[in-house]
Amino acid sequence: MADAYKERGEECVFCDPNLAIVAEDDLSYAIRDAFAVTPGHTLVIPRRHVVDYFDLCQPELNAANGLLHQLKEQLSDKDDSISGFNVGINSGASARQTIWHATHT
Repeated sequence: MADAYKERGEECVFCDPNLAIVAEDDLSYAIRDAFAVTPGHTLVIPRRHVVDYFDLCQPELNAANGLLHQLKEQLSDKDDSISGFNVGINSGASARQTIWHATHT
């Protein structure tokens, strides 16, 4: 399974090693969304290239969830006017997924 965590998509923009990472762990990382809906809009992305959320293994889900909590704290500490958060997952074309790499937004 450890080798599977190293899988990358050759043409995938989220598999690019030069992304501006704002938080990370061994199995996932976070970047600011290039098309942010609100200030601080961030994507949490598994390092392993999988098409959608439902292809992730439990350790990847745990890692992404941990980063979500870390990012929430960072954003809240930076701006005390934040009163809520949206966490979303687009899975499939009909759900408006446009990049075929799992993300939490």
